[in-house]
Amino acid sequence: MIDNLILNYILLFVFLELYEISWQKAPSIMGMVVRMNKYYSKSILLFLIMQPTFYFAIGFAMLCDYNIFAMILLFLKTADIATKILLIEQIFTKKSLSHEMSLIFLAPIDSFLPYMGLVIYPLLIALAI
Repeated sequence: MIDNLILNYILLFVFLELYEISWQKAPSIMGMVVRMNKYYSKSILLFLIMQPTFYFAIGFAMLCDYNIFAMILLFLKTADIATKILLIEQIFTKKSLSHEMSLIFLAPIDSFLPYMGLVIYPLLIALAI
């Protein structure tokens, strides 16, 4: 049976992930990047504050004594934020996006894609404890 500590961590993470999904969700990747750029253009600090699951992953890794699954969670969240920042910089600052990449980013995405983290990350949390 799943114990209360694991359940509490998973519920906290799910709540934080749903918050992130709510402000990033869009019908295409470009729409998501545009929504993220609204906060990034105001301040990178604001953009980073809007990513609470990243801070959860840092704290969780420390609480789990840097367990391999906790470190995988932290690595994935770090790569996620780095990718978002690189896309924002590439599209809005450098304005150098190939025609092919533009078409890919404008293509509609499945409605389940933003929710994939709600499946993958809680599994890593459960494995880490």
